[in-house]
Amino acid sequence: MEKIIKLMDKSKVKVGLVGNPNCKTIMLPVAKDSVYGQEAENLKLWGVDPELGKHFIEGLIDTFQILYFDYEGHRLQHPNPENLTPENIVKDLLVIADEMNIKRFSYYGYSWLGLVGLQLTIRTDRLESLIMGGFPPMDGPYKEMMVVTNKAHEQSLNNQYSPTYDEQEEYRVPEKVNWDNVQVKIDINQTKQFVTMYKNLMGFNDREIQHKINIPKMTFAGEKDTIVYGKNFDNVTVDIVGALQKNKKELQKLGWNIEILKGNDMDHTKAMQPVNVLPLIKPWLVKNLN
Repeated sequence: MEKIIKLMDKSKVKVGLVGNPNCKTIMLPVAKDSVYGQEAENLKLWGVDPELGKHFIEGLIDTFQILYFDYEGHRLQHPNPENLTPENIVKDLLVIADEMNIKRFSYYGYSWLGLVGLQLTIRTDRLESLIMGGFPPMDGPYKEMMVVTNKAHEQSLNNQYSPTYDEQEEYRVPEKVNWDNVQVKIDINQTKQFVTMYKNLMGFNDREIQHKINIPKMTFAGEKDTIVYGKNFDNVTVDIVGALQKNKKELQKLGWNIEILKGNDMDHTKAMQPVNVLPLIKPWLVKNLN
């Protein structure tokens, strides 16, 4: 079943619900539409599965009911520059659950959608379990990401009329990209909405809310998930795996299941691909939801 749902800002998103309604429901806001042809080949160069959403759904549908949509893709197409706050994002997700008649559900999100999962968990009692990938639940890099998003927004403002890097052949091949010199040229509203989101998280203390998360919870990252940004981003480092490793014992005492995906190339992008994520999260979900 698919349905078009109106969100808090009146924009409309396509949402799907598949699987046995008698099974537990998993919310997948990471379910991107499949792409084909040259666009798919370009994604593969970066280690991205061009059928990521489809493969996540196929991997889980034999055991769970799947509530799926592409929230990131929706927000890139329908930016919410002034009001993409954690509170409003959570309201969007709960509107989706309500419209699809899903009362209780588990949540899996990756990167900033992992962060969203933490915000969702402390704002509703409807979650049955939480999986945060690619964003640590304790000592999250909020300040670092504030720098990154601010710089990205500044560059999008400054580079509105310059040639896009997509038009330059060298930027289609990952090995040829000099990340110290990369500049951002995307819609200024796309970048501003993430400035808004992180600005609203500057006063958030993820240590103080841990006692509120009384459900099964997992967090994971690739062992090479440390992003060192160049001079255009104030040389900031976003160390996802470092925060997990530093707080591993403390998080485990709080009931978190911590997993580090091994591999010399297991960076932020590779650790979000279904082929790596499904063998990790599916057995955990089966164990913790039955």
